[in-house]
Amino acid sequence: MRWFDSSAADFDALFRAFLNERRGAPADVDAAVADILETVRTGGIAAVLDYARRFDKADLTADTLRVTAAEIDAGAAACDPSVRDAIAFAAKRIETYHARQRPADQSWTDEAGVELGWRWTPIEAVGIYVPGGRAAYPSTVLMNAIPAKVAGVDRIAMITPPGQMSPAVLAAAKEAGVTEIWRLGGAHGVAALAYGAGPILPVDKIVGPGNAYVTAAKRRLYGVVGIDALAGPSEIVVVADAANDPAWIAADLLSQAEHDPDAQSILITPDADFGRAVEAAIEAQLAVLSTGETARASCDANGAIIIAPLDVSPALVDAIAPEHVEFAVDNPERLADQVRHAGAIFLGRHTPEAIGDYVAGSNHVLPTSRAARFSSGLSIYDFIKRTSLVKCSPAAFAVLGPPTAALATAEGLPAHARSASIRTND
Repeated sequence: MRWFDSSAADFDALFRAFLNERRGAPADVDAAVADILETVRTGGIAAVLDYARRFDKADLTADTLRVTAAEIDAGAAACDPSVRDAIAFAAKRIETYHARQRPADQSWTDEAGVELGWRWTPIEAVGIYVPGGRAAYPSTVLMNAIPAKVAGVDRIAMITPPGQMSPAVLAAAKEAGVTEIWRLGGAHGVAALAYGAGPILPVDKIVGPGNAYVTAAKRRLYGVVGIDALAGPSEIVVVADAANDPAWIAADLLSQAEHDPDAQSILITPDADFGRAVEAAIEAQLAVLSTGETARASCDANGAIIIAPLDVSPALVDAIAPEHVEFAVDNPERLADQVRHAGAIFLGRHTPEAIGDYVAGSNHVLPTSRAARFSSGLSIYDFIKRTSLVKCSPAAFAVLGPPTAALATAEGLPAHARSASIRTND
């Protein structure tokens, strides 16, 4: 963990340099991804299956690509009952939270007699990417699929790299209302969702995290389909005073560090002795943590302890614009209310970020890499669209037509002007 002291004369320069470091910048994979996308676009299912053999070592056919309903049922049944109960518990809370986000349609008649409004409609088909690799993530399934289901999406298609599928992932998919699962990963899987390939019909939007190839594919496919965001490494900032147990704060910091060597965990505290105690607790926990190697690499490369007064912490949080921030202090709202840029805020000494990852009900798909400055976490709004409604009576058109024609003429668009004036001769 690197140390910064806000009272030091060079703090601002060192802190800005720290923020500007390109953590986890992947090798340039864009050219490779561009080739994969074009090959799948033109080659269809044959190209997809070829990439599955080359990249995933999976000998699949168009008939074996889809996970059958019987496989999903069997996998869900094989899930540990306590895990299955936890999935159901989390699913209910996530559904309840996101159902409250549903916006209302609007309709009114203004002073000119024009009927105006809007209506919300769900996206028709959504693709969800669920990573394999380091671990199985049933929570990823729940957090991506349940808001789509609440929004009213008709078709939810999930892809996940081939191999032995986790019973917990299959149980989560069944609980969340996923309608189809395909044994595909990587950029070729994302391309199959976007363009369609054999039995895989194209979707309208793709959500869910993935590796550098998946992220590059989503970036290139934006416009062909919608995407949720370009996910980066996990991040957490914990603002804590010396009234906390150092072991608790260490565990919270490591909860994100264990995700990835490129993840970032930052402690902001007014007490240097407490910072040293947390650092010692991190070392003690790393020694017994099964993910310790990954977490240590993250802490060594990207972790930080910042000594600063609590009243300064909101400004520091805004500068970092983290995915997650905890305020483990008395009256946490006093500080949290001053924060503008954060994906999710966790209030008080008994609200670790891990609660938000699983069962709080809020979504854990959140902006990373300082994107909290301009974006929000995944929600029902990612799966619905707003359509404007306008209706003019003859009297209302008589009010709106002349200024419309005047503006169109000023812009050199005579057909627009004629469209807005011709009806007055009826």
